[in-house]
Amino acid sequence: MVVIRLARGGAKKRPFYNIVVADSASRRDGRFIERVGFYNPVASGAEQPLRVAMDRITHWTSAGAQMSPTVARLVAQAKAAA
Repeated sequence: MVVIRLARGGAKKRPFYNIVVADSASRRDGRFIERVGFYNPVASGAEQPLRVAMDRITHWTSAGAQMSPTVARLVAQAKAAA
């Protein structure tokens, strides 16, 4: 099954998450199919905290991909901001 989920990056105590489309059997930070955005929970100043490619999210969900609960919340937040 294909899922849209977060892959953690960044340094210790400075998380940064990529929103990726991946096979559910692959590891959290491992192989992915496509990167469709990012989430930076510790963004400050002029840094952008969230970017989502809505056209790619729509494409993958129409192809049967499932979003994780956190990604679904972030996508709803991005839609409200746009």
